[in-house]
Amino acid sequence: MNKPFFLRTLALAAGLWLCAGTAWAQNPVKPVTLMVPYPAGGPSDAIARIFNNALGKELGQQVLVENLGGVSGALAAQKVLAAPADGQIIFQGSPNEVILSPLANAAVKLKTEDFRLVHPVADAVMVFVTRKDLGVNSVDELIALARKSADRPLTYGSVGIGSLYHLILEQVQASTGIALQHVPYKGNAPLLQDIGGGQVDFAVLVYSAAMGALAEQGRMKVIGQLGAQRSELLKNVPAASESQALKNFSYKIWTGFMVPRNTPEPVVTRLHAAIGKTLQDPGVRAQLAAQTQLPSPPMSLAESAKFFEAETARYRAIARQINLQPQ
Repeated sequence: MNKPFFLRTLALAAGLWLCAGTAWAQNPVKPVTLMVPYPAGGPSDAIARIFNNALGKELGQQVLVENLGGVSGALAAQKVLAAPADGQIIFQGSPNEVILSPLANAAVKLKTEDFRLVHPVADAVMVFVTRKDLGVNSVDELIALARKSADRPLTYGSVGIGSLYHLILEQVQASTGIALQHVPYKGNAPLLQDIGGGQVDFAVLVYSAAMGALAEQGRMKVIGQLGAQRSELLKNVPAASESQALKNFSYKIWTGFMVPRNTPEPVVTRLHAAIGKTLQDPGVRAQLAAQTQLPSPPMSLAESAKFFEAETARYRAIARQINLQPQ
């Protein structure tokens, strides 16, 4: 073998080895973790288990769901930020964990800007849900009962101080002049269990199939939703905007897949493309509808960033309005 031919062969082999190494780095065999910031059994967990297999197919990697509740979801968020920013761990977040928890909890050291929203994945309907024997069947009746119960305030549950559900009901009190007693929980599942058992009067929560089943069994009541209009997926439940007491109320909550801000751009681009394709999967869309969730519309990375900035500004304004202080 002559020397020039040998050198060309060696260079070609080295190039192929480098390409293979790059491909391996972009498509590692190691599973990806989808971190859910609440215990198994709630709406967040249901969303993760709708997406993980389909997303894994698009990524060419297994996607495993991990549940870690606590500190209004911030415990899981902090674990994601402490891990290497290599795309191997994805945070399934909402305004609750990445925007509101730093505003409400002095122990939470993360900043909203520590995260990058790769793509929103689902929009949910929030509803007023009450224990089965609470003597109300509408939002107006709930407000009226709260006014009559000033000496013994109605109790409402949330997934923690500073959660969106907590802030909404603080605004309800401020705008209507009623007084309520807040009972924080570590997740949706235990809160639903206590509403079903009559230990707490009511809550504002994301509507879920489990909640619907409990309502159909007569174990709790769903009396109103918080959107500007009735959701296509929940047409029989009036919107709060149809009431007299809360006619100007309109809220929904979104869920998105996020990574640490310093995740390399090629990794973010790859994740974004895989998430976008997953959102078009008919099976994923059907399962989301079964959970009363709507798939998020397509967004570019730039549009996702703009959306995240706008949502951050919106919820920080709500926190200022009710004078929320870290505790």
